[in-house]
Amino acid sequence: MPHYAGPLLTRPLAEAMLAARADGAATWTGSLDLDRSTGTVELHADHWSWRGQSHPYPGKLKDRTIYFRNDDDYAPVARFAGSLIKLVPTEWGVPTFEIDGIKMLPTAKASPLDDARAKVALIEPAGKRVLDTCGGLGYFAACCLQAGVAGIHSFEKNADVLWLRTLNPWSPDPDASGGRLRLEHADVAQAITQIADASVDALLHDPPRFGIAGELYAQAFYDQLARVLRRGGRLFHYTGSPNKLTSGRDVPREVARRLQKSGFGAELALDGVLATRR
Repeated sequence: MPHYAGPLLTRPLAEAMLAARADGAATWTGSLDLDRSTGTVELHADHWSWRGQSHPYPGKLKDRTIYFRNDDDYAPVARFAGSLIKLVPTEWGVPTFEIDGIKMLPTAKASPLDDARAKVALIEPAGKRVLDTCGGLGYFAACCLQAGVAGIHSFEKNADVLWLRTLNPWSPDPDASGGRLRLEHADVAQAITQIADASVDALLHDPPRFGIAGELYAQAFYDQLARVLRRGGRLFHYTGSPNKLTSGRDVPREVARRLQKSGFGAELALDGVLATRR
């Protein structure tokens, strides 16, 4: 799907624009692409103009919501198909996303893109062929591309998450990657069986919580990761520490033990596990 190139609004942005018009200003300067760039808007009595196109002033917008132009109005960057999937603004500019109100990316200490960059650095992607099992908004892929990856094959199971990517200016566009990013709409738990042995140099595995996608924490899946990764190749597996305080489970150490059974050397790193194929 082509990437959206129109304006993205949040409530604070809309209020700032309307306040400038009320003060009699002819222009307003700010970002309409979630802080990727800054531009100037021409303010008129009944509309505003940006990049040569006219837009109506928005009505009342909700907090913690990003809006895009949808026909003659504005619509939230959200979809409901059994679960509510929503792009959510952050103080960093780079958005996160939520599924039924559960934040899917860490944003407390750094932007989700900077957080991804620290994790991607662990696998040293420059010049490598990388498998990205659960693509999400594509921040792992974006960091790999910036780091000079030779090629990255990214899977995403959820069609609504893929739709969010087309509206998020921070998500990498496969069509603009020079062929280095291959984004596939598929369930990696099934698709991985079609990937050749030892055909990738490094792995990034950022699955949903165990309760949502337990198959991506299974010994059989880790065996598949070991099969497709060349010897000496690195894997970063995001785990977080879900339910540690309430259940006493130590998910990172459980994951490390399973990876070791599949032929990896594994150690805890950042908020997950860094493993090397033996």
